[in-house]
Amino acid sequence: MNPILNQNLFLVKEHVGMFKAANNYDIYDPETNQIIMNCRENNLGIFTKIFRFTDYKRMTPFDVEISTPSGEKLISVRRGVSFFRSTVEVLDEKDRLVGTFKQKFFSIGGKFEILDKNEKPCATLQGKWTGWDFKFSYENKQLAQVNKKWAGIGKEFFTSADNYVLQIEETVPADSALRQLILGAVMCIDMVLKE
Repeated sequence: MNPILNQNLFLVKEHVGMFKAANNYDIYDPETNQIIMNCRENNLGIFTKIFRFTDYKRMTPFDVEISTPSGEKLISVRRGVSFFRSTVEVLDEKDRLVGTFKQKFFSIGGKFEILDKNEKPCATLQGKWTGWDFKFSYENKQLAQVNKKWAGIGKEFFTSADNYVLQIEETVPADSALRQLILGAVMCIDMVLKE
């Protein structure tokens, strides 16, 4: 696993766009304000692009690749067509399964069960219905949190671009697959729960 994933604080900025089909983000180190990762959805089919501009956007498949600025692949986050609840796969740099997220039915604010590659629960992602505050936890211990960072009135009203701050607790071990799952889940918050 790339050592860049061992950091504990990330700023995720969605690319600004009024009429965009693809989900593209840059991930910054908040201390240096330098881009440390890119998240790109490069392989969109024509029908997926069309449906992204309809009420069916939440149901469309996605395949987001997170890589270093030099192009070294770190993880992929994938989902097929979704009708009622999402199941999302996270794959490592060699396309091996790291784990999955399963969306819970009827959760207020949004909830995902995060499972390791053996389908064992390793965390829960839970949001609040009143805003943009999500927490990762396991057995009543907080593992990470995601908060929306206000983008400014122009971006908020005229685009769908969002900015988030991801803070992973120091108790999550370095080189743990859980770090890959947490980073992948941040992409799911936007594409599954908040679009």
